[in-house]
Order: sequence, then C-alpha cells, then structure tokens
Amino acid sequence: MSIRAYRDIHRRKSRQIRVGNVLVGGDAPITVQTMTNTLTADAKATIEQIRRCEAAGVDIIRVSCPDPESTAALKQIVRAANVPVVADIHFHYKRAIEAAEAGAACLRINPGNIGSAERVREVVKAAKDHGCSMRIGVNAGSLERDLLEKYGEPCPEAMVESALDHIRILEDNDFREIKISVKASDVFLAVAAYQGLAEACDYPLHIGITEAGGLRTGTVKSAIGLGSLLWAGIGDTVRVSLSAEPEEEVKVGFELLKALGLRHRGVNVISCPSCARQNFDVIRTVEVLEQRLAHITTPMTLSVIGCVVNGPGEARETDIGLTGGGNDTHQVYVAGLPHHRLKDESIVDHLVKMVEAKAAEIEAAKRAEAPEAAA
Repeated sequence: MSIRAYRDIHRRKSRQIRVGNVLVGGDAPITVQTMTNTLTADAKATIEQIRRCEAAGVDIIRVSCPDPESTAALKQIVRAANVPVVADIHFHYKRAIEAAEAGAACLRINPGNIGSAERVREVVKAAKDHGCSMRIGVNAGSLERDLLEKYGEPCPEAMVESALDHIRILEDNDFREIKISVKASDVFLAVAAYQGLAEACDYPLHIGITEAGGLRTGTVKSAIGLGSLLWAGIGDTVRVSLSAEPEEEVKVGFELLKALGLRHRGVNVISCPSCARQNFDVIRTVEVLEQRLAHITTPMTLSVIGCVVNGPGEARETDIGLTGGGNDTHQVYVAGLPHHRLKDESIVDHLVKMVEAKAAEIEAAKRAEAPEAAA
C-alpha cells in the first residue's frame, strides 16, 4: 500500500454555511479561528490585534461583546477587519441584536440562555435581516442545571443533548445557518462529545479543546484532541485555545492542519533533532530560519538535516534540502537532487533567498495559469 493511502482522511459530510465571505462545512477548506483578548470597546487595540492574526493567516476572528460599549465599537472593528468577525454573546439578547446590526458575520450564542421565546425570535430575526450565521457553543463547564441533574456530571451525552436542544430552538424558528461546538478542557471528554455530535447531526462542527493551557501544554493537548478528531474526518473549523497571544493560536492551528495534510500554508520545515553527527548547529539554524521564513505563505517544504545519515533521503521528498557535510561544507538539494554546495557562514541567508525565489516562482506560475482556468 502506498504512503498516500495511509494519509487519506475522509471528512465527515456536513452541510455548508457561510460566515461572511468564508464557507464553513461541506467541501470547503477547514478554517482556522482565534479570539481577541483586548477590550472590544478599545477598537484601536482590537484592530491592531486582528491585524497580527491576519498576518498569521487567520480565516475567522471572534471578539467578545459583553456590554453596549463593545457592540458600539464593533461596527468600526468589522469595517477594519479583512476577515469575518464573530460576536461572542452570553445571556444578553440585546447584545446579539446590536452585534448583528453592527455587521458581525456570525453570533456565538446559546439560544436557550438568552431568555424567552420572544427574545430568541428577535435575535433570529436580526440574524436573518443582517445575514448572520450562528455558532452554538456548548462547554462542559457551563452545562444547564437540568442536564447536570439528569447525568450527574459533565459527560459526552449531556453535552450532545445540550447542543441538540439549542439546535432545536433555532430550527423551530426556521434558522439553520448554524455551526456547533461541544468543548471541554478534558481531551477525552471533548473528543467523545464531538464524536457523538458528529453522528447526531449534519451541521458543521467548530472543534477545540477549551482552556487547554499555556503555549506548550495547550499545544500538546490540542494536538492530541484535535488531531484525533481531524484524523477521523471530524471538524470544519478549528480554534486552538491557548493562554498565549491570539496569533500563536493561529500558527498552531495551521501547523495541526499542515501535519495532517488538510491545509498547506507557508514553509513546512523538516529538521532533525540533532546529535553528535551534526555538521552545523541544526537547532539554532532552524530557529532562525522559521523566524525569517514566517512571511512566506506559499506552501513549500524545506529539509534541514545535520548529517548524511538521513539528509539525502529527506531531501528527495522536499522542494529544497540541506544536508550537513564535513569541512564546514554542506550539500544543497533542489527538487530532491543535489544542486550545489554551501559553506557554514551563509546557511541561513542562502536558504532564505532560495525559498523566497522558489515561492515567487510558484506564485508567478499560479498567476499565469489563472487566466487559462478562467477561460
């Protein structure tokens, strides 16, 4: 069996919705989200943070709207953002209406928590009038009291039932532009809940391990939980929840998708952990390369291997490769073939120039093909 067969991921079939100009679900690419942590009422600070997330490649961004000052600032924020903005709403139905009127592309709301049936109808009308979709967001830490009494504790069955209850409320109001999440900080609980929900409905799923922790621990937990779901074909949009800057969440989200072959953005650096055989400082070289190549969005592969044990083999599978050699002289590969030799002192600058040139070549080829495709 070929290696490609092992990489095959068959995505769960879901209906497709629109979040602003971004499609979620169906055969649309899996999107990467994050959430601002500035005071939303401070439009300038929030927009600056959104800019950093956009530079990292974010597809959709969420802002919390807990008060009238936040929804008042939202109009300016939406106008400045280059990606769809989701308004995070809890309990206050008026904030949802204000957010829809301000131009939010989506409302993150649990309809069962905003009061009477009449209030739900008002929110649904505002969403319909302004072209908003909605995300139902169930969290293990804030399940409804009746479900906790029924099940005794947060469990996958309780979370799925909560989600289906909220879905029913919106469907009863003839609203189906919905995506759903069932998040928990416990990896096993979150994965089991999403597996149950994936079988129970065909709405697109927003997946995440909530309150996963800091950059390192949160990345590991998210990689285990989200990686398991994505590998099983579950998940249409992703947020990696980290106690870190939002742009770091975006970077980790793309790395998860890249590792599974589900999205390709930027340079995929394949590098060895280094050992006594290394012929240059692999760790420091890769550290600087990743920083210097962060601006490249074109999908590419670059191998950086310290010695000839695995270097030539890895280089055969990458666009550009570097294998450490003796006498401070190393072998550079292009498209898997030996191309030229390189001295120690110019490794980083030389590889950066090569990657930039290759990226420009790829993008030029894409532009040249575009008119033909249109014709």
